[in-house]
This record gives sequence, C-alpha cells and structure tokens, in this order.
Amino acid sequence: MSATNDGHSEEQPKVVIRDRRRIDPETGAPREIAVASVGGDTAGASASAAAADAPSDGGSKVDTPADHRAGAHDGVGEGGGMGATDVSEQASGGSEAAAKLAVELAERTADLKRVTAEYANYRRRVDRDRQVGAEQATGAVLTALLPVLDDLDRARAHGDLTGPFGAVAEQLTAILTKLGLNAFGEKGDPFDPTFHEAVAHTTSPDVTETACIEVLRKGYTMGDRLLRAAMVAVADPVNPSGGSGSEQNGAGVETSGGSSAE
Repeated sequence: MSATNDGHSEEQPKVVIRDRRRIDPETGAPREIAVASVGGDTAGASASAAAADAPSDGGSKVDTPADHRAGAHDGVGEGGGMGATDVSEQASGGSEAAAKLAVELAERTADLKRVTAEYANYRRRVDRDRQVGAEQATGAVLTALLPVLDDLDRARAHGDLTGPFGAVAEQLTAILTKLGLNAFGEKGDPFDPTFHEAVAHTTSPDVTETACIEVLRKGYTMGDRLLRAAMVAVADPVNPSGGSGSEQNGAGVETSGGSSAE
C-alpha cells in the first residue's frame, strides 16, 4: 500500500539552491556580496541558515557547490576575523619587510656598479698593456734591423744599390715605414741634443745657430719613441753673441782689442 493509504505523509528530500554568482546573468553587472562581520551575528546567521537547510523529516540534504561556497564564507565568519590591531601589525610588518628589501636592493645595485667599474678598468688596463707590449716588441725588431739600413744607406751613397738588390732594399724600406719607422737627420738641421749625438764640434761663418754640418749616421724613431739618435758633426757660428769681437779668456776675464780689463 502507498504511504497515503497508511495516513503517513512522506516528504521528499529538500534541495536548496542558492544563487551566489558574482555576475548578474540578466544585467551583467557585478553583484555585491555581503560578508558577515565578527561576532554573534555571523554565528546566528549560520545557525539560522543551517536550520533552514535541514529537512523537517530528518532526511538527508543534498549538498551543492553553492552550499560549499557558503560554508567557506561561514567558516570565515565563525573564525572570528581579524581585528584592527592585527591589521595594523600586519601592515607594520609589511612596511618593515619592504624597507629591508629596499636596503638590500640598494646594496646589490652598488655592488653591481662597483664590479662593473672594476671590470671596465681592468679591460682598459689590459688593452693598454697589450698595446705597450706590441709596441715594445716592434721596436725591438726595428732596432735590430737598423744596422742593415745603415749598410743600405752606404751602398746607396756609393751607387751600388741598383738592380734586383735595389728593388729588395726599396721593399724592405717600405715595409719598415709601414711599421712606423721614420728616419731623421739631415745636413743643416738645428742641433737638438735629444735627437742628435755630436761627435765633432767646430765653428763656421756659414751658420747662424748651432747646426748639423754633416750626418755620419741617421737616427730613427717609431712614433713618439726614439730608437736611435743621429750621429752628426756640429758647427757653431763664429760670433754667436753678436758683439764687437769681445772674448773671454780661460780665467773668465773678458778681453777686447788685446787689452785686459781688471
């Protein structure tokens, strides 16, 4: 027999569905979700919701995803929430952590800048040392070839630098010039003790200043570096002071016209 014939009414399990969607399906606007505050109101609301959800005949209740979300919100409310003191403590802790991170970032940035500057200085120093080493090696090779160039100059002066030998000499001179070798020292050049080595000294009425009257051996430079000074004979003018024939004797007494001045 059916339940109605026995006089007992059986109720079907009650299914409760709550619409907790945050977006209104009809308008598309976001919904405002009210979160219960701390205290007994939340507990009371949770108890009322539980009583309303429970079936009257003790039957089982079918849980839905909406019920699980509601339970999560209720749990937050029953937990008691955070007070104003806790929020301020967390805010102060976050400020201290941010300040600490800012200090560490500044330190790491300073370290990176220092390392970058040190590496740049190291590269410049290495490049400079490499260039100096290359110049020294080139200068050593050119200095070793200077006697060969002296022989070529003597052969050219005697007219022996002709034919294939002359062509080889010209090629060698061109190559050394490309490497930075420059010859100097010509007759009539003003005497410079930095670049000239005087091996003979005389006077001459043909010069107005101390000058080279003969070049015995050429000098050579490589860029700003002096490889070898020129060997020259030097002549001074007869009367460099421009006076009227006045001279000084060995004792430092100036004489004029054969009479001594006491």
